Amino acid sequence: MLNGRLRDHVLVEYRLSNPEGLLVVPETGVARCAVLVLSGSSGRVEVDRVRLLADRGAVALSIRWFGDAGQPPGICEVPLETFLPALDRLVSLSDQLAVLGVSKGAEAALLLACRDARIRAVGALSPSSVVWANVGPGIDGAHQPYRSSWTEGGVPIPFVPYDDTWVLSSGGGQAVYRGLYEQSLRAFPMRVHEAAIPVERIAGRVLLTAGGNDLVWPSDWFAAQVRARRAAHGLSTEVITSVPAGHRVSLPGEPASPAGGRRMARGGTAKADAALGLRVWPALLALLNLS
Repeated sequence: MLNGRLRDHVLVEYRLSNPEGLLVVPETGVARCAVLVLSGSSGRVEVDRVRLLADRGAVALSIRWFGDAGQPPGICEVPLETFLPALDRLVSLSDQLAVLGVSKGAEAALLLACRDARIRAVGALSPSSVVWANVGPGIDGAHQPYRSSWTEGGVPIPFVPYDDTWVLSSGGGQAVYRGLYEQSLRAFPMRVHEAAIPVERIAGRVLLTAGGNDLVWPSDWFAAQVRARRAAHGLSTEVITSVPAGHRVSLPGEPASPAGGRRMARGGTAKADAALGLRVWPALLALLNLS
């Protein structure tokens, strides 16, 4: 356990293991919400983001959800049950339960919110509207055949596979994967239908953000699809987008280029990504009852 001070709050930090994680709790006062913070394909524990939210009065927890002992080394058939102990712990500290995820973590956040009525709010940064095939190897160490990124009750969740006819391109010397996702959506229309995340089942509030220059995957398309699907069921969704921003949204107070992550082109610029984060921040605070 470590103590630290940020702004006006004294924060108590608990380093967790099995899986690795960080829980940060304001020492005084009642927590205004409890937030599970999920990384994307970097697999890191989101230390800076957890501290940032805790400094505003939240109980915030981030865990390593793949790549730790007993977990798949890649995002391959990751059980959604992986997140349940963290959610259980958080809801015992505040009934204002929320999940905030980025990229593959946003995919997980939407899937969890569809299934767990305790989740009152979900923030999905650079999200997907469908479940995708694995990113990296499974427990068996194999990358192929393609398998779902997620399972529930031991059963793989329907997913969109990748089109192997796609040809890798590069931007600034780094791989650009957006075209792979766009081409795969066109190649497997029936799988897209089956793999659509049923976001109309989310009872809580939903905030999405996406950059129009996202070179990892078309999160701007995905955000629009999530909003349209929920709107068809009479549900509102807040969407904040920026044409020049890329895949990585930098919230105020966070480092522009956090450590870790796969080497790939993410699009945008540090300035555009920070500008989008500046717009997202007050909406995120409002979503979490922290404003």
